[in-house]
Amino acid sequence: MPSFRKPLSLSLVRPVTSRPAVPSPRPAGGERPAADGGSSGERSPWRSLRHRSMRWWAVAHLVSNTGTWMQLTVQNLLVLQITGSPAAAGLSISAQAAPGLLMGLLGGAAVDRWPRKLTAALAQVVLGLVALATAALVALDQLNLPVLIGLAVLTGLVATVDGPACALLGNDLVPARDVPSAIGVGSLAHSAGRLAGAALAGVTVATLGTAAAYLANGVSFFFVALVIPFLTLLRPQGRAPDGDDAPLTPEEADTSVRGGLVFFAKRPRLVALAGLNAVSALFGRNYSLTLAVLVTGPLAGSAGSFSAVSTALAVGGIVGAVLGARLRAPRVRLVALLTAGGALLQVLAGLSPGLAFLVVLALPMAVAESVGDTAQNTLLQTDPPPRMRGRVLGAWNSVRTLWGLAAPPTLGLLMEVLGARGALVTGGLVVAAAVTAGTFLHGRRSAVREPVTVSVPVAVTVPVRVGGTLPAQGAAGADGRTAAARAALEPAV
Repeated sequence: MPSFRKPLSLSLVRPVTSRPAVPSPRPAGGERPAADGGSSGERSPWRSLRHRSMRWWAVAHLVSNTGTWMQLTVQNLLVLQITGSPAAAGLSISAQAAPGLLMGLLGGAAVDRWPRKLTAALAQVVLGLVALATAALVALDQLNLPVLIGLAVLTGLVATVDGPACALLGNDLVPARDVPSAIGVGSLAHSAGRLAGAALAGVTVATLGTAAAYLANGVSFFFVALVIPFLTLLRPQGRAPDGDDAPLTPEEADTSVRGGLVFFAKRPRLVALAGLNAVSALFGRNYSLTLAVLVTGPLAGSAGSFSAVSTALAVGGIVGAVLGARLRAPRVRLVALLTAGGALLQVLAGLSPGLAFLVVLALPMAVAESVGDTAQNTLLQTDPPPRMRGRVLGAWNSVRTLWGLAAPPTLGLLMEVLGARGALVTGGLVVAAAVTAGTFLHGRRSAVREPVTVSVPVAVTVPVRVGGTLPAQGAAGADGRTAAARAALEPAV
């Protein structure tokens, strides 16, 4: 009987299973398919605006942010008018942030379970009603500190649902490859809304009073709620992108809040992003605080001098949003690289010999931060399975709120001990060292997990029937094979 030898590959490491790749769906609404990956259209920062629903969503985002910043501009002034206490203003901000720290996971779980468009629309309506109620109380001179704190807490509670619902709703309006563009466009709308809101707030308060700013914010929420029903989703909620209907993993099947937290903790990419966010928040990034102290202290500048630095930071943020929108599939490595680069620029800022040098550095610092934020948000909103994304964003909001509350006092203490220059230099070096150490450890861990393939020659005997009959089924022949086994291996003649 003729035989041949065939190498058999044996892996010493259990392979990681993945879902089969499937072709991308045709865009909804009869829109033309995206260009090839190598075309300039795939890299355009505005490519997400090719989708009609995304264009409407961008307009709604701009209107909403304008109203929000109108209210935020006058809110601290309003608290100071009511109480005369800066501490009370800080208390109102903390009261609004506290629900995000404590209830973020519950809000994310609600977004995973409830219809997304309905959830986002209802959240916008409730936020609009809160703003209108505040406007009425201000106009009637009935607003006091306890009521204001209560409204702030209510706003924070609704925001735990509204934040992830609106973020994921925006992603469902475009293909996965265009999510970085959608996030970049949202960042631009945020920056433009901030500038427009601050400018309109001054004019509105001067002509119509403080209540008008809250009224405008309430109207902006209702505008977003009216736009949402007309948006077209590219895929149903809870479905994996590109039609992937693979069976649920145990983590995906667990719809509880605890399941979301366990999934987050077991996802190396998400844990890495949380670590990067923590170290950069605690020792850097709060440039409005650290650079303000540097300008007015060692550089002997004035508050007006810091406006030049603030302008450079704002311009850098816009440039970074445009660059970040050109990303297609960012990885944690890019976020780490930008975090380390921003940290080294922070070190140079701490060593600035003068204001002009600091203004020049502020631009790339803001660019690195903005591109890193876009890459980070893209990973957070696309890396988890669709059925887990609400809870992942909820957990992330809790983590981000924690670092956001802890960072200012940490940096303040660091500046008290080391001075403004020492805090910037030390903080930048700590961030760069932490990123380098994490990258090194990840590289070593990946090297250990690399599969080793061994080729083992295995002799396979193929019987060929020339004449006669094979042994009866169940009876083994001289070579130890049964008739059934021989029949399976026997080639057709």
